[in-house]
Amino acid sequence: MFPITKDMLDSVLASFGITDITKATIRQMCSVAAELEKTAGEDFIHLEIGNPGLPAATIGVEAECAALRGGIANQYPAIQGIPVLKENAAKFTKAFLDVDLKPEFIIPTVGSMQGSFTLMLLLKHRDEKKDTMLFLNPGFPAQRTQAHVLGMRQESFDIYEFRGKKLEEKLESYFSTGRITALIYSNPNNPAWTNLTDEELEIIGRLATKHDVIIMEDLAYMGMDFRTDFSKPFEAPYVPSVAKYTDNYILLMSASKIFSYAGQRIALVGMSQKVAERKYQALKNFFGIEGFIDAYVFGVLYAASSGTSHSAQYALAGMLEAAVEGRLDFVADSREYGRRGGIVKKMLTDNGFHIVYSIDGDQPISDGFFFTAGYKDMTSGELQYELIRYGVSSISLPSTGSEQNGVRICVSMISDDQAFRTLEERLKAFDADH
Repeated sequence: MFPITKDMLDSVLASFGITDITKATIRQMCSVAAELEKTAGEDFIHLEIGNPGLPAATIGVEAECAALRGGIANQYPAIQGIPVLKENAAKFTKAFLDVDLKPEFIIPTVGSMQGSFTLMLLLKHRDEKKDTMLFLNPGFPAQRTQAHVLGMRQESFDIYEFRGKKLEEKLESYFSTGRITALIYSNPNNPAWTNLTDEELEIIGRLATKHDVIIMEDLAYMGMDFRTDFSKPFEAPYVPSVAKYTDNYILLMSASKIFSYAGQRIALVGMSQKVAERKYQALKNFFGIEGFIDAYVFGVLYAASSGTSHSAQYALAGMLEAAVEGRLDFVADSREYGRRGGIVKKMLTDNGFHIVYSIDGDQPISDGFFFTAGYKDMTSGELQYELIRYGVSSISLPSTGSEQNGVRICVSMISDDQAFRTLEERLKAFDADH
């Protein structure tokens, strides 16, 4: 049935109200692929969505079940988090990042999606002069959507041409305006799987301190730069972080990919002491609370969800404790994504594709959960459109804020040999026709 006719694809796109495929969301592309599967009578290869493709950590499941059996389901959790979670989270950040966070400055959220959304809401009100979020592109599209929903001003730039020392001048041009309240990025990067170098993290941290910009570092894929082994608690090398270079930071740490615990929607917001204890007249005017972390907990999170799932907090506490004690090697468990990424990269490059964001400093990027691919001189829209005709669903780089041509590849859903064989057959057919 492949390739699907253009008329059929256009009809399905129109039925979902998609007039420009490069602007389609991840969930929209999943729906388009699902509809086309009915016509094709064959499953699509899903490279568009980042569902964890590994089993959830058993330690978390057992800890959550034990908590439920113990009777906590009828009790509201403390909004600021249960003590055992906060204490184990502080140990975890010390063990794997060599960063000292106080338990009282670590707050659970309903996934990092709620974490980033609620933090943006707070940051929007901390200083009337600082009204703008800055995004390092490419990035997670949903976070830019969050800023849009909140009515925040946004600025962004594609980091493709601004690696290394070039990053300093570019960041300075934005920070020096005085309007940037925060900078957000993921490291490793979604979608490019680039990793900021120590030089780049130092630049970001130094300029954040200079211009009072708060850095939101999203560690959704913590430890998954598989070029280096970050699996040993309390032993170097440690996971790189901007927290080494500034006190103006907030860390986002999610259980979704680190422990494959996405379904229970549990993550952590960890603030430096300097950020947590700052007081702002603007926050007092808006929330009636001048302290940053207090305004976050009692002014924002209380209104958003009145806390994070009680049982899931016990699950995450158990997984963090096991990781710190060396009973749960989450880095080794997630290394499977690197294996899959390497296989799929080779399939693509063997069939005329190239890696778009390919270098960190002087090293090729790591194999991992995501990467980016282009094909000859095709635009992003042309490539995304043609790939789905061959039963391969993806999202375009423009939807991630990138100015480069290509698509994002996610390997999490390619979980068996048959899926690899199917993808290779379709890529060969695609290349032969193009």
